[in-house]
Amino acid sequence: MNRNPSGLLFSLCIDGFVKYKTAEGLSQRTVDSYEWVLRKWMEKIGDQPVGKITSADVLDYMTYLRTEYVPHTFAKPNPAHDAPTRKLSPKTLRNHWITFKAFFGWAVAEFKIKNPMEGIPGPRYKEAPVAAFTQEDLAALLKACVYSREYNPINRHNFVTRRPSAKRDEAMIMFMLDTGLRASELCSLKIGELDLRTGKVVIKHGDEGGAKGGKGRTVFIGKSTRRAVWRYLADREDRDDPESPVFINRGNHPFNSNSLRHLIVRLADKAGVKGAHPHKFRHTFAITYLRSGGDVFTLQALLGHSSLDMVRHYAQIAEMDIERVHRKASPVDNLRF
Repeated sequence: MNRNPSGLLFSLCIDGFVKYKTAEGLSQRTVDSYEWVLRKWMEKIGDQPVGKITSADVLDYMTYLRTEYVPHTFAKPNPAHDAPTRKLSPKTLRNHWITFKAFFGWAVAEFKIKNPMEGIPGPRYKEAPVAAFTQEDLAALLKACVYSREYNPINRHNFVTRRPSAKRDEAMIMFMLDTGLRASELCSLKIGELDLRTGKVVIKHGDEGGAKGGKGRTVFIGKSTRRAVWRYLADREDRDDPESPVFINRGNHPFNSNSLRHLIVRLADKAGVKGAHPHKFRHTFAITYLRSGGDVFTLQALLGHSSLDMVRHYAQIAEMDIERVHRKASPVDNLRF
């Protein structure tokens, strides 16, 4: 590739950056997101030499995204929410900024060009509060896994039926709660990566295993989860095939993130649990782990986080819970003089 900045077209640099990030071990989803953001920008500013892109170009495009860009949607038109009112979320704007920063950081190291991202602060956005399931939520979800709705035939006693997928859904809920796996990691898990005797679970990185950060890790499941998974797999003809996915749908295909989310939302709706999604099990695992005396460094390894930033967030929530409980149950404050 020509290392003269004036001859390095934006499109060629995007190709190189994508190959570099793929070689780093980033997930395909992250790499695809980087490429999509950069190519959408190229459509706006043209396929010019990357060395000629300035800070003003970056700022102009960020302003365009914030004020004029209309996100594409597959939803049906709604007169109450016409196109001009739809805007990119603050988090999406920040993700664009992160992509530009990563791209030009690579380009500066590779081609010694001036970094147009210097002095451009990242858009701020308020983090959504991290919510965890309550004990009552979890009990209701597990019950919804097993039993269908209640029937009341004429002149007969009420009865409920057991759902055909009860064993699978119960095992899946317990597995997510016991490990804090990401949805992509759970969906990619194979039978050969699971040892039901020891509870050891090997999470592989990249597209093969769904783990982020270019490296896999080992997590563990407890006795109750092991029993639930064993009961589920005992009915499977492919239970001894190490390459078979652990969790499959009715068509004997592995779940993906969308179908898993759909299942959780459906179970939560039946259980009367609000705000349920697969990642909430990860939050619940992390907060419960710290409440139970776990340390942040071990939690970081179990969750597969590359830094302690998110783990510190969980720790702050756990500390707030401890403080709240102490205020309520302080022995001295509750003395009756």
